[in-house]
Amino acid sequence: MVTTSQKLVISGYYGFRNSGDEAVLKSILTALEEESQRSNITIEPIVLSGDPESTTAMYGVRSVHRMKLKEVREALKESDGLISGGGSLLQDATGLKSIPYYLGVIKLAQWLKKPTFIYAQGIGPVNRKIFNPMIKSVFKACTYVSVRDEQSADYLRGLGLQWNQIHVVPDPVMGLPLPETKVESGAGAVSADAATQANRVEPLTGGHTKLPVIGVSVRFWESDRKELTAIAAGLKKLCSKRAVHLRFLPFHLPVDEQASRFLMELLGDVTSKGSEISIAQDLTDPQLMLEEVSKCDLVIGMRLHSLIYAASQYVPPVGISYDPKIDQFLLRLDSEAAGNTDTLDGDKLAKTVVGLLDQRSQWLKEHEEGITQLKQEARVPAQQIINYLGRKG
Repeated sequence: MVTTSQKLVISGYYGFRNSGDEAVLKSILTALEEESQRSNITIEPIVLSGDPESTTAMYGVRSVHRMKLKEVREALKESDGLISGGGSLLQDATGLKSIPYYLGVIKLAQWLKKPTFIYAQGIGPVNRKIFNPMIKSVFKACTYVSVRDEQSADYLRGLGLQWNQIHVVPDPVMGLPLPETKVESGAGAVSADAATQANRVEPLTGGHTKLPVIGVSVRFWESDRKELTAIAAGLKKLCSKRAVHLRFLPFHLPVDEQASRFLMELLGDVTSKGSEISIAQDLTDPQLMLEEVSKCDLVIGMRLHSLIYAASQYVPPVGISYDPKIDQFLLRLDSEAAGNTDTLDGDKLAKTVVGLLDQRSQWLKEHEEGITQLKQEARVPAQQIINYLGRKG
């Protein structure tokens, strides 16, 4: 069987030192490589990045600057298709530029007669109606569309896309492997990972005791910082009840490190009753951050991907919602957020954490099968894309 090479341009929020988005890219690259090994296709990725040199160095792939139109056009022109995703690319909550940019890249590929694939995107919020016909027009011309939650699918159906045109799949990061760990097929290998997590007793790297490790991923959101004040109150309450190791995990550098240190200052000295506190610094490699999360007993997260990292490693996630995407992900785990940034109650947060620490084995028993299924389903978009390229070839 003759092996054919296919070039795929990958568009997303890459090259900005955001561990969650970098994890999306790494997950897509890994899934494409693994699925292509089962076929007669070799994938040559070309990543559109805000920092092409960093992206090439980190992943060993070709990369061009996402804002240099000539380079983007040339990459698309020589490619065999475009992948747009994953993550929350099409939303106007953080500004007016994201939707036109990402749609523009897709439309350019379509003008060049290239197949376009939407890879597990989270659509919305789209607050400005002017964007609706633009999204409808571009998505209707896509070869394959997958989204990471039912809310996104409902939005697209409301624009007129047919239900059978949309695949609802997990976030790609559910399938991200730990560093130097080869993903094996079958539930047995994943269940073994889960058992390892359930029975883990060694301390986090850098820790001095075998305290329960609580990962904490925070960001700035409310202008008065009341969400961080409430989290601090909850963590103080937690540390008054039992000794734990609070491990801060900044996902988007440098702003999340600033938010983490702001919260650490609010906490003050938590070591007087035996607790420890530390922060992971300068972690931009998504798999190294995933490894940090895998060493936690529980993760409190505002960042969506901190919760996805945790779930993928069979670590109970405690979500604090600032966006519907947090609630949508937790819903897939038959769970809900401990609170939202506007009304978070510190006492409730502490109670939730204590309850999960005490019943961690029960949580794993209830969620292991569902998480295993999500990890397997995260591969579906890559399978669909490889199958299409195989038929086309």
